[in-house]
Order: sequence, then C-alpha cells, then structure tokens
Amino acid sequence: MKSNKEIVAEFYEKAFNNWDLSEIDDYMWDDYRQHSPEVADGKEGFLEFFRGFISLKPHVEICKMIEEDDLVCVFFKCTFESGVIAKVFDLYRLRDGKLAEHWDCTMRIDNMECKCPNGQF
Repeated sequence: MKSNKEIVAEFYEKAFNNWDLSEIDDYMWDDYRQHSPEVADGKEGFLEFFRGFISLKPHVEICKMIEEDDLVCVFFKCTFESGVIAKVFDLYRLRDGKLAEHWDCTMRIDNMECKCPNGQF
C-alpha cells in the first residue's frame, strides 16, 4: 500500500509534469474541497483550473515533501514555458488514498532579487 506522500508525488508527476489527468478518478474525490480562491470546489473545479494551467506548459521540481497523518505538504519550484517561475507550498488532506482537500501559497519569483544569502529554495 502506498503512503499518502507517495500518492501525492505520483499525482504531481502525472498531472503537473506529464499534463495527464486520464487517471484523475484514482487520485481525487468528486467532492474535493478547495481553499485556493482562483479554483472552484470539486474535481470539476480542479479540471477547469487545470486546463488553463497546462496551457502555460509548467514543469514542477519538488524540493521537499512532508507527511503527517492524513496531510501532505509539498514545496516546489514551478517553471513555465514563458520563463515565469513560482515557488509554491501545497497542503493536501487525503481520505482513503485520494486527494480530499487542498490549500496553497504561491509566490512569483522570476526577476525577484533575493536579499538573503540563502536563495529561494
């Protein structure tokens, strides 16, 4: 049996790097609850968002994943074909091995000067 962290990592590779949602029913509940203001609730809300998102041709590089109980946090770099770069924290709650709820925090960082010596990632 896969861990919640493994399920989320697999979902990211298929959806966000291969732009393939042919197995979305295996990863997400129909009543998927969304806390991102630009994305509607439910699997259909996610699919609507995703169509626009993949048109930007994103590539995701996961920097860190943390799992605790039914929660998985993903910190990643998202680079779009246009050169736009964002750093993102996604937090998921899983129920019975599928995505049930989502929160995020996103910051565009291309052309942003980093004032600390630690870098963005």
